[in-house]
Amino acid sequence: MNARDNILGRIRAALGRSRPLTDSEAAPLRAILRENRRGPLPTMNWEPVSRFRERCVSLSSTVEDIADVQQIPAAAKRYLASNRLPSACVCSPQFAGLDWAGVELAVEIRPSTGQDAVGITGTYCAIAETGTLMLLSGPSNSMKNSLLPETHIAVVSASRILRCMEEGWDLLRKEHGPLPRQVAFVSGPSRTADIEMTLVIGIHGPYRVHVILVGA
Repeated sequence: MNARDNILGRIRAALGRSRPLTDSEAAPLRAILRENRRGPLPTMNWEPVSRFRERCVSLSSTVEDIADVQQIPAAAKRYLASNRLPSACVCSPQFAGLDWAGVELAVEIRPSTGQDAVGITGTYCAIAETGTLMLLSGPSNSMKNSLLPETHIAVVSASRILRCMEEGWDLLRKEHGPLPRQVAFVSGPSRTADIEMTLVIGIHGPYRVHVILVGA
């Protein structure tokens, strides 16, 4: 008996079953799994965009509101200049058509090699309850730009801010069908307190996360 059979056998015994379920017996259980039923949710009596902004700040992210996507380069320039950060960036293909040169940013449309200081990405959606960015992998959306650079600039559309993570998964199933290979949830700069309970920022990813909120 292999490890998998051993584990399933123990579960079966705990349930008082002596054999695997037949297809007809398993069908109602599979139907329940396909429904993606939600568990209990807290009362969320807040406006999603305001809540998202507040939660981002509480997690040590910074936020700037802009009116439309054409203002993204200028917003990125302001953030980098005010923090004395490099003007060379890697960026997701979805923003390739913006006027980066007009604000004197040297933007390359490619995945990060690990040597880049600043990565600019879009987001699939955002979660207001926790101030979280939901990022998807794909042929034109490398996760590297949100993980490897020390500074991550994330562009979030206000219309894609959802109340809770359950709504994020519902939207993904509705729009994408089969899940992408990677789904990442980013809540502020990378941090850990594993070593002697001392908080260290940037240990597994970016030191800084700046959110450009479009259309708020």
